[in-house]
Parts: sequence; C-alpha cells; structure tokens
Amino acid sequence: MTDVDVPRVVQASRVVAAPAERLFEQIADPALQPAWDGNDNLAEAAPGQRVRAEGDVFTMTLTNGQVRENHVVELEEGRRIAWRPAVPGEAPPGHLWRWELEPEGAGTRVTHTYDWSDLHDASRHARARATGPAQLLASIDRLARVVEGEAPGAGVQGS
Repeated sequence: MTDVDVPRVVQASRVVAAPAERLFEQIADPALQPAWDGNDNLAEAAPGQRVRAEGDVFTMTLTNGQVRENHVVELEEGRRIAWRPAVPGEAPPGHLWRWELEPEGAGTRVTHTYDWSDLHDASRHARARATGPAQLLASIDRLARVVEGEAPGAGVQGS
C-alpha cells in the first residue's frame, strides 16, 4: 500500500461515562498521559507542564528514550486540544494529535484524531501509516478506564 492509498487523517470516537472537564485534565496534563497511551509510546513527562494556552510547549520522553517537544496549536479549555510533536529545537515535521470533547447524554463524546497530511518527511511515513483508528480507540478506551474508575476530582492537579 502506498501513501496515496492510506488516509492521512484517522479518527476514533466513543462516549465515555465522565464529564468533559475530568477527561480534559488527563489530556492537558502531559505527566498523566503515559497511563492511558494506547500506542504504548509515551514513557514520561515531568510534572508541572499542564497545558493552559495555544503556544504552550510540553516535553515528553518516549519509550525509546527520545524526547519530543509538543507545540500546542489548538486549545479550547475543557473541549479541544491539539499539538504538533517535534524533535527538541526543530520545527514540527507536520503531524498533529487532536482531542475533542463534547458532552453527550450522561457522558462525553471523545474524538481522537491523528492527522499526518502535512508530514512530508518520507522517512516518517511508515510510522505514521501504522497509527490508525484502532490505536486511537485504544487510547480513548484506556483514558475511559482511568477516569471512570476515579472518584470525582481525583487526578486533577492544582494550578
């Protein structure tokens, strides 16, 4: 299969039995992300990097030991966050991770998107192609297990 045959924007969505605010705290705090990463790609992030605004940059160590700077390009508190990862000190190569939260019934519809339509470095395409809806749904499912098992307010860290 060539890159032309592979969708460059993949998405997964499901309703999670938790309020959007609680879900958003998990997503916007990089130190909490490794606990529910469905790609098993995130090792750790230093505490105190909770994302507050577009333009913020948070640092994450991957399971292979590499470090990524994540440049926040979209933020609507409690509803939407997106970032572009990059090698420290370099411009983001063109892929984007987005989370959208929409109240639905007694829970929240969580939509996770991976968009590599602007990724032009062919050496990164194999890894990008390997991320599909199943991997995105795995992150949503793990996130759901974390927040659905919490007591109200648990896991929310202070400002």
